[in-house]
Amino acid sequence: MLILAGLLSPSLLQAQETAGTAAEELTLEQCVAYALQHRAQVEQALIDETIGKREINVNLSGWLPQVSANYGGTKNLKLQQQPFGDQLITLGRNYTSNVLLEATQTIYSSDLLLAARAARHTKEQLQQNITDTKINTVVDVSKAYYDVLLSQEQLRILNENLARQQKQYSDAQSRYEVGLVDKTDYQRAAITLGNIRSDIKRAQESIKAKVAYLKQLMGFPVEQELDLAYDYESMQQLVLVDTTEVLNFANRIELQQLQTQRELLQLNEAYYKWSFLPTVSAYGTYNWLFFSDEFSQLYNQAYPTSGVGLRVSLPIFQGTRRLQSIKIAQLRLDRLEVQTEYVRHAVNTEYQAALADYKSDYYEWLTVRDNVALAEEVYEVIKLQYDEGIVPYINLIVAETDLRTTQLNYYNALFNLMASKLDYQRAIGTIDIN
Repeated sequence: MLILAGLLSPSLLQAQETAGTAAEELTLEQCVAYALQHRAQVEQALIDETIGKREINVNLSGWLPQVSANYGGTKNLKLQQQPFGDQLITLGRNYTSNVLLEATQTIYSSDLLLAARAARHTKEQLQQNITDTKINTVVDVSKAYYDVLLSQEQLRILNENLARQQKQYSDAQSRYEVGLVDKTDYQRAAITLGNIRSDIKRAQESIKAKVAYLKQLMGFPVEQELDLAYDYESMQQLVLVDTTEVLNFANRIELQQLQTQRELLQLNEAYYKWSFLPTVSAYGTYNWLFFSDEFSQLYNQAYPTSGVGLRVSLPIFQGTRRLQSIKIAQLRLDRLEVQTEYVRHAVNTEYQAALADYKSDYYEWLTVRDNVALAEEVYEVIKLQYDEGIVPYINLIVAETDLRTTQLNYYNALFNLMASKLDYQRAIGTIDIN
């Protein structure tokens, strides 16, 4: 019991740590790690792998000895009669029965040989399906994570803008009441304030929907709160990626899957070529026979027989079935070659598009990042000039709008850049799923 408790303790501690972490703020890495364990598609892929391995074992079980038992009983309504000279002899008994025990061992079979050779490729195919699902999970969860952060930053900027606008509204109202300005500034401030409040409400509702979608992708409990932790300085340091890396088609999971499928189809073609070979198996039987004219005495006496032998089944003519099957297998290989070439073109197109998007988004991010500082400086100057009565209120509204737009554009550019980086990494096959 002490040993069992010791073995279970790490698992219990890990479960407690996971539960504790779920209630805290989760980083992107933690969200992805959680999704790789709890997302429905990942769990289904793992279950499919287990099912596939069981099916392989089923197919390979034919190499093991097969033992069967059969029972039969007959009530002969009319016994066979045979004339011998002048006498008519009745053959058989009213009741017959038998119990047959048979064991067979396959020595050679084309079906079992195919199953044995295909087992390794089938396992590889199942693992590749899991890898493909995990790659999609990493990309989908990361983009959803960035989408939530973008909406949260939009809400934060709008709240800051609301605080500034409320002060401007109060200032405009005070100036109007003392007669320094007409009511136009006051009315414009009220309109702007109402628009900002409407934008804040829209952003708040948008965050709820996007968090729900992120929970769905992660397999996160619906009832539990999901808070995100992030560091923009660290995020900005991670935007760079090596754009000089040459595309290697072998890194793409889609082409790896097609390669595995090609190997399976080649085995299938070989199987039909082997099908002219005989199926060879050894067998042994033990048969208990029972005969009696009375049912109550049927099993009083047994007459056993037994034997061992070799069974060879050779297909001689199947109506050109084997030849047609070989042609079909070859055509499927030809079709796969066409599909592979198409996927190669699609992968190259995806790579070029992802590379172009990343470079464009990176340049836009650098541009907007510099514009934020300029917009803040312009706003402060215009605000000071408006307070001194040098410029009209419309200039302050324009400066405020430019500042808000520039700040929103900056975070849009940052998260678009992170999403483009993910698309580029997936295009060159370097998404980390470990």
